[in-house]
Amino acid sequence: MPARIVVVNHLTLDGVMQGPGRTDEDTRDGFAHGGWAIPGNDQIMLGAIGERMGKPGGGMLLGRRSYEDMLRSWNTRGGPFKNALNALPKYVASNSADTKLDWPNSTLLHGDVPAAVERLRQERDGDLTIMGSGELIRSLLPHRLIDELLLMIHPLVLGSGRRLFEPADQPLRLELVDATPNSKGVVLTTYRPL
Repeated sequence: MPARIVVVNHLTLDGVMQGPGRTDEDTRDGFAHGGWAIPGNDQIMLGAIGERMGKPGGGMLLGRRSYEDMLRSWNTRGGPFKNALNALPKYVASNSADTKLDWPNSTLLHGDVPAAVERLRQERDGDLTIMGSGELIRSLLPHRLIDELLLMIHPLVLGSGRRLFEPADQPLRLELVDATPNSKGVVLTTYRPL
């Protein structure tokens, strides 16, 4: 059975995904609202994320920017997540064949990334989880390479920032599989592309 590609991302009500975890996470284009998702965290959310990432045979599929940010962030913080992330296989999509991968268990995907991801799906089992990596997600959606999206929708409108979904040539139709509110008003939605 081929590997599943599962997206796990925080979103605001207006679709912003930029800089959810830290004030300095992603300040491109003068974005000054970093860390907006932290007040919405609770045990329900951590459990849903852990369930997606803790399956046997899994790994991470990341864009270069998200990979570099996670490496810098988690190796600085330490703790149990650091060791778990270091042990996971990580597949990194980059436009450059010269991208340096400093994290253990990392493999570079470059060139035709959708074709590389399709090959990876056929070679592996388990779930490959994408966190952040908006550009990568948008490049895979038209090729029907995303199997599931766990979108944690926060009761917040920022009005600016990079969004997960941008204008596209074709509409993207999704099936709602589950919607569970957490104790902070965040709705954890699970969608599958139709």
